[in-house]
Amino acid sequence: MRTAAILPVKRFSAAKQRLGAGVQEALRDALVRTMLADVLEALTATPAIELTIIVSRQPQLPDWEAPGVMVVEDRLEQGQSAAASLGVERALHDGFERVLCVPGDCPALSPAELQELLGDPPADRPEVVIVPDRHGSGTNGLLLAPPDAIAPSFGPGSFERHRSLVLAGGAALRVERPPSLLLDIDTDADLQALRRRLAESTGGAGRTRALLAEAHAGAAAAPGRR
Repeated sequence: MRTAAILPVKRFSAAKQRLGAGVQEALRDALVRTMLADVLEALTATPAIELTIIVSRQPQLPDWEAPGVMVVEDRLEQGQSAAASLGVERALHDGFERVLCVPGDCPALSPAELQELLGDPPADRPEVVIVPDRHGSGTNGLLLAPPDAIAPSFGPGSFERHRSLVLAGGAALRVERPPSLLLDIDTDADLQALRRRLAESTGGAGRTRALLAEAHAGAAAAPGRR
């Protein structure tokens, strides 16, 4: 089954404002870039994903010119749901039978877990797979077969909203919880959870791992920390 990933990306200047209170601006900006690069690397390393469609108004970066990556301009910037819908339109135009919508702030994303998620045989009718966030209220992954099985509706409370849309539309519904897709980084508490996760593992999130290690070393060496 031809599968595309859809990756909505805010302009970096507007991203991760909720991290501002606990993270210096320079680190926040670098974190946005490194997390996105780690997510993109995981998507392109997943055999079942033929194409990653980035939807953004951010000026194009070198990583976005890699094989298996396409950029769709998000001219209106009306939010994650609208951006995901633009990606769905492109996937349908190009003949894809299934799309996986994911955020750009799950840097520990595992290609092996994604491959397992995508390897399950599809239902004999339209199917939607919802991956909630670690709190169980948001949506970190939305697998749609066909791509227009339901309209993406991200934001607060989106897990239950997506679930209701599926049940109302008659598609088959599955809820999956691949660990590496449960943790997205919006707040200082999320960032601390990511630090703990990376400390407990040795692989994945290479760029983000290196950035956080560098930031920790710099803070430890700062005056007053010795």
